[in-house]
Amino acid sequence: MAVIDRMVRQLVASEVPLDRSRLSEAARRLARTEAPLAGTELVEAVVDAIVGLGPLEPLLRQPDVTDVLVNGPQEVWVERGGRLERAPVSFPDDAAVVAAVERVIAPLGLRLDRASPMVDARLPDGSRLHAVVPPASVDGPVVAIRRFMQAVSSLDDLVRGGSATPGQVEALRDAIRQRRNIVVAGGTGAGKTTLLNLLAAEIPSHERVVTIEDAAELSLPGHVVRLEAHPPNADGHGGVSLRQLLRSALRLRPDRIVVGEVRGAEALDMVWALNTGHLGSLSTVHANSPSEALWRLETLALSDGGVAADAVRRQIHAGIHLVVQVERSAEGRRITELWEAGA
Repeated sequence: MAVIDRMVRQLVASEVPLDRSRLSEAARRLARTEAPLAGTELVEAVVDAIVGLGPLEPLLRQPDVTDVLVNGPQEVWVERGGRLERAPVSFPDDAAVVAAVERVIAPLGLRLDRASPMVDARLPDGSRLHAVVPPASVDGPVVAIRRFMQAVSSLDDLVRGGSATPGQVEALRDAIRQRRNIVVAGGTGAGKTTLLNLLAAEIPSHERVVTIEDAAELSLPGHVVRLEAHPPNADGHGGVSLRQLLRSALRLRPDRIVVGEVRGAEALDMVWALNTGHLGSLSTVHANSPSEALWRLETLALSDGGVAADAVRRQIHAGIHLVVQVERSAEGRRITELWEAGA
């Protein structure tokens, strides 16, 4: 640890450009004198301590890790195969946890401190980071990182992996061909975004698709315009909401709209869009059943006020054709139900 700290101080003082490739090269040169017998792990640890998440970076490089969770400096957990396990890494103290987060959010114009104690960010690899510090978190800094992982490349892979039946996959492909509006519902980590990606990949390449996300995770072929929401900067300016992006998307001449996740008043704008000629659109929502998914969309659409509940309910039932329920269990993630919303 002392060697790493010493090398970090020397590299920072040398004013080496703060990008991984140049830092790695400089760290390798420095290691020849500071630790000539050390391997590549030392160089990676030094670079991680300057521009990365420190001791979390080796965990994020492991292909089977889907989530990294920090409950304070001495308590780090990872999820593998749907199961949580304690990770053999730690931080020196609370300040080191906060410093690690600040290193990756500062280039994005974000901050994390007592005046702004929560932050959401997308890491360079597409992974999502959420952090909370005091006074919002009682016992110290808390960090959750959801890895961006596209372990499957097609709907057929879901069948091979036991996550869907051949009949379910054929029904989903048929729904895409018929331009039916689809909502994928499920809990946290159930595979909603993965399935949304696979469904969107089935859209014919000649159609113009506009994607709208809190954190850009969708990677689609064809004629695609990607929009991403952004929180306000440290001065409270420059924020762009999902609702603003949805309204903008309607002016971009989309054939289909794909919303990564509906979680607020933008549900109202999405429902209107589904009923104004943008058939074949897709989205996800947190819900434990298909009927709850429609109820949640209704609740979100009404959260901003100014519209009658019965009007929203009619628009939802007219605009959403199919709800796909996904679940996560100890056996893995799978599609549990295809629910005809108008049935």
